[in-house]
Amino acid sequence: MKAITVAKRGDGVESMTLTDIDYPPSLENDVVVRVHAAGFTRGELTWAGTWVDRAGRDRSPSVPGHEVAGVVAELGFGTTGLTVGQRVFGLTDWTRNGSLAEYVAVEARNLAPLPASVDFVTAAAVPISGLTAWQGLFDHGCLETGQTVLIHGAAGSVGSIAVQLARDAGARVVGTGRAQDRDFVMELGADAFVDLQSDDLEGIDPVDVVFDVIGGEVFERSLGVLRAGGRIVTMAEPPPRQPRIGQAIFFVVEPDRARLVYLGRRLQDGRLRPIVGAVRPLGEAAAAFEPGQRIRGRTIIAVTVADSNDSAADAR
Repeated sequence: MKAITVAKRGDGVESMTLTDIDYPPSLENDVVVRVHAAGFTRGELTWAGTWVDRAGRDRSPSVPGHEVAGVVAELGFGTTGLTVGQRVFGLTDWTRNGSLAEYVAVEARNLAPLPASVDFVTAAAVPISGLTAWQGLFDHGCLETGQTVLIHGAAGSVGSIAVQLARDAGARVVGTGRAQDRDFVMELGADAFVDLQSDDLEGIDPVDVVFDVIGGEVFERSLGVLRAGGRIVTMAEPPPRQPRIGQAIFFVVEPDRARLVYLGRRLQDGRLRPIVGAVRPLGEAAAAFEPGQRIRGRTIIAVTVADSNDSAADAR
């Protein structure tokens, strides 16, 4: 099968190649997915899990990509809850080959059924961004109806979903970003917008939760806007210090099938809209990793075009 590979740790984007690799073996409780669309994170070539297995052994060359949407091609021994031919989406395992390939083996618990009305490209833009936004706001931030949340990077892939989820939860949403993001963030449902380059962040009313995807100076500035007992939740880096009257929490997104099912339903009924900025074929995945020109939304890799064989067990 075809896949994007990187030869060894330390190699950059320029070493990515489209090549032939072996079809993935399905372990106990695994699913092999025929990949239709895949998402990636540009920094993942620096992650330890990209290069080692669960026992810490080198597993290069490595296939990047941790978001997948496709069709179940094969079930491993003992796998339950999914069937061959079923449309699914979710997270690939951190310490195994990823989704920038025609097929990928994934723990079944990391996948959820994909509603028929949701296209694969849209679904591939949701797993990391959607779960990160949900877990940051509600599992770690404990955001409740009627509270106020400050969402940094509100026009980004995670921030834009966080704005939509917080709004639907009945929270008052203050988004931040660049001046050119103001209209977009307000259209997503934010109640107010702060330009981090020119507006006075410290002048806003106290907030119950800060959701931070930026870190650094932005984290420091956020300490002064937190209400007593509030929480700053960050995915950027471990907090250098705790706020005087609240709590700072660092987290890394975790797979969650139940929450993916919930996000899938929101996609189905139009209450959630991930922002897809570009779609590229598998052969152009390396170029998609390059920062290049700033575009709004995720770049998704289209791997396989849907056809009449999707429900057949013809993966090999």
